[in-house]
Amino acid sequence: MAALAIAGCGGGGHAAKPSADAAVGRPVTAKSTTGTVPRVAPAVPRNTPTIARPLQPSAAVLQLQAALTKSLNKAGANTGALVYDLTAKQTLFALRPNAGRPPASVEKLYTTVALLSELGPNARLKTTVVGTGHLGPGGVWQGNLYLVGGSDPTFGDGGFNQVWEQGYGPSANDLVAQLRRVGIRRVTGWVIGDAALFDGLPGGPATAYGPDVPDFGGQLAALTYDHGSTFRRLNPGAFAAKELVLTMHDAGIGARPLNRTLPAPPGGRQLASVQSPPLSVLLALMDVPSDDFFAEMLTKQLGVRFGGAGSIQAGAHVISQVIESFGLHPAIIDGSGLSRDDRSSPGQVVALLRTMWGTSIGRGLVASLPTVGVNGTVQGIAAHSAARGRCAAKTGTLNYVTNLAGYCTALGNHVLAFAVMMDGPPNWTADKLLGQMLPAIARY
Repeated sequence: MAALAIAGCGGGGHAAKPSADAAVGRPVTAKSTTGTVPRVAPAVPRNTPTIARPLQPSAAVLQLQAALTKSLNKAGANTGALVYDLTAKQTLFALRPNAGRPPASVEKLYTTVALLSELGPNARLKTTVVGTGHLGPGGVWQGNLYLVGGSDPTFGDGGFNQVWEQGYGPSANDLVAQLRRVGIRRVTGWVIGDAALFDGLPGGPATAYGPDVPDFGGQLAALTYDHGSTFRRLNPGAFAAKELVLTMHDAGIGARPLNRTLPAPPGGRQLASVQSPPLSVLLALMDVPSDDFFAEMLTKQLGVRFGGAGSIQAGAHVISQVIESFGLHPAIIDGSGLSRDDRSSPGQVVALLRTMWGTSIGRGLVASLPTVGVNGTVQGIAAHSAARGRCAAKTGTLNYVTNLAGYCTALGNHVLAFAVMMDGPPNWTADKLLGQMLPAIARY
């Protein structure tokens, strides 16, 4: 994010709630922040009424409106957009801003805000090894070991994490080193994965909660290894226990894995533990590449802590409650945006961005987003334009759904919040249109 001009998110307090001055279906000219039209002292006789004249849009506003209108007309009628000037506190452009559409991964803006609000940027997720039994002569653990998952999506092999998680995440080697320090050299019982923190559903609502490896890159569980990997009949938790045992063998510790998961019985002794990176890092790992696995793992974590169950439904309800506390009511079905039953409008997305701007949560949100033309899912969008390095934005893509929302520091040093949502055009066509609209926003 070093190249991004708006990373500081300066200012303090919440931005004012957006006004309802955006007429549906047509561009909106700039208005004053109070919604009333300024009057000029009349040079006319006393008691003669004066006529208030609306502020005329500047040439820059007209140019922006023309560029966005041209591109959105090419995208068809099932589109909407809103651009708001946070610096001048005025709407610059609005086209069907209140029509709800599938947000796709723009949904992760809501998920990110809820996680920062409820857990804070420094929260970490723990994975532990718990023993039932005792340590006997010769370093023999008489009993079972349980690998207890705390829903850390980065727990995995060090080499895997170096490639896929930017080097972040604890590994089985970290746990095994601790087991050796305790003195364990052999386990008489089983090494068992414990994934009881979550429900047993490996996918999300888009696949009726069945496995969704093409989208998630693995299966959801409270205990996962290498991004939810599985092997033959082993579920993610049992696969994680198997990988721990293989690492124990490499360190000279004899053990055998159980091929199914079981909850650890109460009263066990904690023998080793590792923690995830802080939530601020997890959110960047989620938002920059738009990782759906991370999104639903963290959504289930919200469900466990604040929703009464380790399910996507419970977590989505927590996200909805947080977002509703800001006066917004999108339909939130999951945390990733993969469900086409999710519904949000450009107006709701921009209202969230406005509310978060200048707050600690807003700073965390911006820090989690990819930078246009630089990295992540927006690396190839407007890469050789005025938008490069000046915009932080979240993409949202499903088949025939292409969305983009975030912040831009325009060339005039005004900070703009924007959301563009397009249904209908093929994704490659919509991407080309985004490549035209984003520079227009950045050049304002």
